[in-house]
Parts: sequence; C-alpha cells; structure tokens
Amino acid sequence: MKTYLDCFPCFMRQALFAARISTNDVRLQREVLNRVAEELTRFPLDATPVEMGEKIHAIVKEITGNKDPYKEEKRKYNEIAMKMLPRLREIVSASSDRLLSAIRIAIAGNIIDFGSLSDFNIEDSLEHALSVDFAIFDYGEFRSLLNTAHEVMYIGDNAGEICFDRVLVEELNRMGKKVYFITREEPVINDITLEDARFCKLHEIAEIMSSGSTAPGTIIKHTKKEFRDLFNRVPVIIAKGQGNYETLSGEKRPIFFLLKVKCPVVARDIGANNMDIVLKYNLK
Repeated sequence: MKTYLDCFPCFMRQALFAARISTNDVRLQREVLNRVAEELTRFPLDATPVEMGEKIHAIVKEITGNKDPYKEEKRKYNEIAMKMLPRLREIVSASSDRLLSAIRIAIAGNIIDFGSLSDFNIEDSLEHALSVDFAIFDYGEFRSLLNTAHEVMYIGDNAGEICFDRVLVEELNRMGKKVYFITREEPVINDITLEDARFCKLHEIAEIMSSGSTAPGTIIKHTKKEFRDLFNRVPVIIAKGQGNYETLSGEKRPIFFLLKVKCPVVARDIGANNMDIVLKYNLK
C-alpha cells in the first residue's frame, strides 16, 4: 500500500504521542516533531506508511533515549489478555465452526493498537468481532488452502493481541498444522517482540522467530534471510493488522490478512469501512 497525503497528519500525531510517552521534556518533544516534519518533506508517496512509521520511532528513540517507551503498556495488555484466555477458548469449544470463531477472536484482539488508536475497549471489540458480518470474507479460500497445507506462517502484530492470536494458533495445531509465529526484531510502538511471544507462551505451541523488521509492519527488503526463505516457502501465510497489510499487500504470496480496519486511508485501499472486520486473500 502506498502513502497518501491523508497519512501526513497521522504521522505527526504518532510522533507527538510517542514523544510524550517517551519523555516529559517538552523541549525534546518539540525536537522530535521538528525532525519528523523535516523527514516528511522528502518522504516518497510510493513508499508504505509503515516505512515512515519506522523513521518516526527511530527518531523518538534517538532523541529521547527511551528504547521501549511502550514496555509497561505492552506488559499490562499481555496480562489482561492472558487472563481472558480460558473464556476465549470456551467460545471456540462451544462453536459450530471452531476455526471461524478462532479467526473472529484473533481479529477482536487487533483493537489493541497504539499506532492507530489511543483509546479502545477490548470487551466491546470482542463482542463486535463475534457478532458482525465480515466486510471482506475470503474464508472459503482460507479453508481450501489450509486443507492441503502442513505449515502456516503467522505474522503477529501487537502485544495483548498476541494472546487472542494464541487461540487461533491452538486451533491450527488441533488441525495438525505446524505454525511459525513471527514477531518484530525490536520494540516499536506496542508491536510484539520475542519477549512478548514467550510471555504469552507462544513458544509452547509454535516455532517463534523474528522477521528482522524494526518497523511496525513487515518490510520484506528489511527482513532477515531466514524469514524470507520461510516466507517464500510456506503454503499459507496469516498476516495480522494494518501494518502488515500496508507492507505486504503488494506481495505475490498466499497471504490472508486478518484485521479490524482502524484508518480511513486503509479502509479506502482495502475496500471496507472504518471498524469493519476483514479476512482478505491476497491472491484473489
């Protein structure tokens, strides 16, 4: 997905929000905004929004010296979501279509996103995802490819959300699939790292690895060879969230995007409305 001019105010909002979380020094906050504004003057519109996001958070870290400003928020939401796991599993167990219910639960967790939102309600998101129709629903293609696949790559998104993803990974395990669960290389916003994956015990049910990306998405050219080799080999890829959609929607691989739309620009690009839930096949 390319960058639109509508993204520019959001870039500045992200920069200010991250700067304020990172430091109380107004002088440093202003310095962050000045540097980001300067970067925007030369940022190409044919690049993805996530590439600017990567620059923004690198600037915040450099100027404030805070390498993981969202650390406490990430732990908080990981703990909240872990406590919800027994109830989420019960929903899947009671369902007439376990896989679809697990997908809905995974999408519900996508509300925990400090890149797009600063205020959200997890319980409302769960109720919404379990009850509304999908705006894009490529479930037939997903089940068809999954039926013949032995391996699945699952590219995660945010802390807290990862525990909702765990429910879907457990269901994939129950279906006999080997799952590779992918994280970011280092902290950026509230995106998951290997530390978050271990906290939510994903290593017990999947092979966890970092993509090598330091961006709030998966920029293929910035990933490590081990990830790219796997990405180009596995028959089914699940990519969670807007950042992964923004960076991977142009890739010619069997990718299924699972997300809640939280941005009007993404909504227009993907063909849905704000707050819609989506299961979109990349090669359809």
